[in-house]
Amino acid sequence: MIILPYAEKYRDDMIFMILQAKDAMGRIPSINADLLDIEGNYLAKGDMFWIALNEKDRVIGCIGYSGTENLDEAFLHRLYVKASEKHKGIGSALLLTAENAMRKQGIRTVFVHLGAPKEQWFESYAFYPKHGYTEYAPRYMRKDL
Repeated sequence: MIILPYAEKYRDDMIFMILQAKDAMGRIPSINADLLDIEGNYLAKGDMFWIALNEKDRVIGCIGYSGTENLDEAFLHRLYVKASEKHKGIGSALLLTAENAMRKQGIRTVFVHLGAPKEQWFESYAFYPKHGYTEYAPRYMRKDL
């Protein structure tokens, strides 16, 4: 596996992976509008987005973040791992990549919004606390970097 900054040539494969991931979770596959234009919604604003690729150059994961009005805070977005690749450290590697980049940019607090109902997003509610995130409001977690 390799983690790279997002490149437009991986857009369709990334969207396909996310739709498959949602389907595997029992959710109706849909795509969030921000994912249709990573360049405009993340990179052009000074935020970041990464993809994880397997040895066949296929997208097996992704993550992004966007800054807030407070320059030392950011929100994580769109951490997905291909269903058949879960529990192999890909999500943890993506999260670490994003956290390290945020630290370098002077971001000290990171937030993540989790889905509802909680039962449908049980993986997220279990994943983030393992990495030091704590719930501070319903469906929201944070971590001081």
